Amino acid sequence: MKTIGVIGSGVVGQTLANGFIKHGYKVMVGTRTIANLDEWKKSAGVNGFVGSFDDAAAFGQIIVLATKGSITKEALSLLNGKNLEGKTVIDVTNPISELPPENGVLRYFTRIDRSLMEELQAIYPKANFVKSFNSVGNAHFVNPDFGKQKPTMFICGNNEKAKCEVTEINTLFGWDTEDMGMAEAARAIEPLCMLWCIPGFRENNWNHAFKLLKK
Repeated sequence: MKTIGVIGSGVVGQTLANGFIKHGYKVMVGTRTIANLDEWKKSAGVNGFVGSFDDAAAFGQIIVLATKGSITKEALSLLNGKNLEGKTVIDVTNPISELPPENGVLRYFTRIDRSLMEELQAIYPKANFVKSFNSVGNAHFVNPDFGKQKPTMFICGNNEKAKCEVTEINTLFGWDTEDMGMAEAARAIEPLCMLWCIPGFRENNWNHAFKLLKK
């Protein structure tokens, strides 16, 4: 199995890191403050490691980008961009504004015709960004339980090999994957987070996921 470098040490990054460890991967979580992950390191066991953002990027043969959307560019600027080159970068970020939701609808700092992932891909053209895990809550990332229904994870990206790699991970984690095409499709996938969050903000209901039905 390839090693995993997680950029971002919040609940999203830790949840995905735990999922990879559960399925046998070696994982390093990158953080600005290593001491903050002492408890996580103890629970993660021998396959869990902690380092700087750059340490994690160098460690991982696959990168998981799990920072808050508003600080993603700053976080990536703290690592050597060469450590992303040629690697699959699973982009979990959403461009959520600091402004509060409006009637349950999140506000984004991007335009409708330009996604955050497209901006990141333009800055790091030799990395292979794939949007995934951005349109569901972290409680459902790994082996989600919706009865007999397997939920859909929508992905996109410019590199076919990278998307195949992410699809294999999604399958391992209990998801059906729908490849929506090139990086521009992130303009549609990133706003799915808005839609997913509306029942949560309005009704305190966070136990749902998307399912694409085909005939």
